Amino acid sequence: MRKINGIIMQYFEWYMDCNQNLWNTIANQAEELAHIGITALWLPPAYKGIGGKDEVGYGVYDVYDLGEFDQKGSIKTKYGSKDEYLNCIMTLKQSGIESYADIVLNHKMGADMLQNIPAKKVDWGNHNIEISNQENVRVATKFTFPARKHKYSDFEWNWTHFSGIDYDENSKEKALFKFKDKEWNVGVDEEFGNYDYLMGADLDFDNPEVIEECKNWGKWYLETTKVDGFRLDAVKHIKAEFYKDWVQYMIDVSKDQLLFTVGEYWSSDISKLHRYIQETEGKISLFDVPLHYHLQTASEDENYDMSKILEGTLVKENPCKAVTFVDNHDTQPGQSLQSFVQRWFKQSAYSIILLREEGYPCIFYGDFYGIPHDNIEPVEDIKTITQIRKERAYGTQHDYFDHPDYIGWTREGDQEHIKSGLAVVISNAGDGEKRMYVGTQYAGEEFIDALGNCEEKITIDEDGCGNFKVKSKSASIWVM
Repeated sequence: MRKINGIIMQYFEWYMDCNQNLWNTIANQAEELAHIGITALWLPPAYKGIGGKDEVGYGVYDVYDLGEFDQKGSIKTKYGSKDEYLNCIMTLKQSGIESYADIVLNHKMGADMLQNIPAKKVDWGNHNIEISNQENVRVATKFTFPARKHKYSDFEWNWTHFSGIDYDENSKEKALFKFKDKEWNVGVDEEFGNYDYLMGADLDFDNPEVIEECKNWGKWYLETTKVDGFRLDAVKHIKAEFYKDWVQYMIDVSKDQLLFTVGEYWSSDISKLHRYIQETEGKISLFDVPLHYHLQTASEDENYDMSKILEGTLVKENPCKAVTFVDNHDTQPGQSLQSFVQRWFKQSAYSIILLREEGYPCIFYGDFYGIPHDNIEPVEDIKTITQIRKERAYGTQHDYFDHPDYIGWTREGDQEHIKSGLAVVISNAGDGEKRMYVGTQYAGEEFIDALGNCEEKITIDEDGCGNFKVKSKSASIWVM
């Protein structure tokens, strides 16, 4: 359930070295995270992947193994054991922080046995075009999980539960093979003709056994872990109807109509996000990918029109379903969707997602703690911005998106939060100044820049306005 002025933190980055101890680290950090305003953690995939102790989480092997069985070379996952995971979630709850589990249902990897089956090759550029006759391929599609010995579930996966795969063990050929009598699922993204296939052994969500097993597992996972919501991976590759029904089933199982779910539909096309929300009947929020790309472009293009930075974004057009973010594990340097917002603009970007009333913001671990792998330091004063959201970002909002180089907004504050209210000005070019209204209740009060980028004080006039300044290519957050 989303909390007022809540903040999600994605508590991992791709290259983090956590020594199979992340769950314990989080438990130890819970009180401090709550203190600075974090109300929910997006936890990395908790189940065993093809990479064992080195698996980030997206090469899914056994979704019932939360660090309990000796599989793929280790008992613990990269992040710890099952008991440590459950304790982490309980400790977060005690600190008032919700846990959102990262769920990857699109594909499986690391099969226990190979199977010989008929398949046809399809074109990588258009998955609807078959480019070979039917041939026999030997593929990794038989999952029996011998170390688990049917504990929690006796379901075993075979090729009939999948639509296709990208490697033939016979020929050693990497190609896209669609299995006999299979068609790609409909209700997915139209990129490459049909973007059902992404990687690994691709689950066939037209198969009733697959749907039933995914529901059974979801029920087990909710009841076992007591998580408060889900982050759904790669939803544009899975038919919308499946997730509409699956999320409703999770709501029914948990008896929580406010169970929070956010999907990763990776597209800068806002119309696709609107369509997906409609197709899933509003049960799933989405990450605001268009906003991320706007932030990236603004950080790279000195002629970017800042007054348009929210145009065509989910937070502007459907704020109740928008999870806003600056960067994540996929956009960080070296990753598949690399599009990292430049450092000079990070304070401005986080001010936009954290200090406005619309959207549900998500902070990236790599921005908060840094990314040692790439010698990237934490974003300067990001903790200050999160605390300002918690303590001061309340009340009526007034926007001043009326200049291509610098924009601003104010929040009037409310009576429930002492000294709440603020004014933000952002510049992507020269020094600027904006006369903005914060409220007549502040007449005669002095405001200072909490980020310290401007040293002078601003006095609010009798009309409730102030001339709020900003230095070139920076942000200023003015508070009492």
